[in-house]
Amino acid sequence: MMNFKFPNKKTILSMRTFRIALAVIGLIIVVFNDTFGKLEGFIEFLFLYFLTVCVAVFHWLFINIKLILNLKNEKAKTELAHLQSQVNPHFFFNMLNNLYGLIDKDSEKAKKLILELSEMMRYSIYEGQKEYVSLQQEVDFINNYIELHKMRYHKSISVHYDVRIEENEHVKIMPLLFIILVENAFKHGVEVLKDHAFINIAIHALQNEVILQIENNFDIEVHTKKGIGLENLKKRLTLGYPKKHSLKNWINNDNYKVKLTLTV
Repeated sequence: MMNFKFPNKKTILSMRTFRIALAVIGLIIVVFNDTFGKLEGFIEFLFLYFLTVCVAVFHWLFINIKLILNLKNEKAKTELAHLQSQVNPHFFFNMLNNLYGLIDKDSEKAKKLILELSEMMRYSIYEGQKEYVSLQQEVDFINNYIELHKMRYHKSISVHYDVRIEENEHVKIMPLLFIILVENAFKHGVEVLKDHAFINIAIHALQNEVILQIENNFDIEVHTKKGIGLENLKKRLTLGYPKKHSLKNWINNDNYKVKLTLTV
């Protein structure tokens, strides 16, 4: 699709001069209608004049409609970029706090965490600002996130990560969409439960769909405040996948399930 370009000053001036000329000619025709009406070829000239006016009006409408649509599109892109910049900052703060405590206790583990964390930060800063990334990149990012969490906890947790994208490995999606839901599973499940915590994560790519499903247990007696992450995700999906996404969640006893489907 071709990008709409704003008319430059010279073009705008020419268009205004042309419209003024049409208006002046129209005024002359109205004032001297009786005189011009007797001239040979006046009817043909009048037809050509009104045809030119119609074309000019349609052109003006076309330019203004394109301008309005372009401004709306730019506004949506700006809002989307702002939402993407809000993704996942407190995770890095938490990891840095953990690193501070590990430096003296287990320097080798701290070094490994630093390498993993730096790769995640690189992805979040550089790839996360792009309009689309490959699904494999997003899958790898989630995997690094899971490995970091496994390293930071001193308790036993069960995390099952099932990925099936071989048939559609070249599909592209918006970056940092899945991490919000994955992060919520850790935040409201693993971090709250003392033992027997589990998270099941599945990412499947079909012919024209990408499906993320997450299931985790949680403590129903612990009430956590609703964060901005989920609302952020809903806004990004509305802007990036209008009428091409489905986000469902439900609770079964002490298990929380969420399913995100993207049409790609």
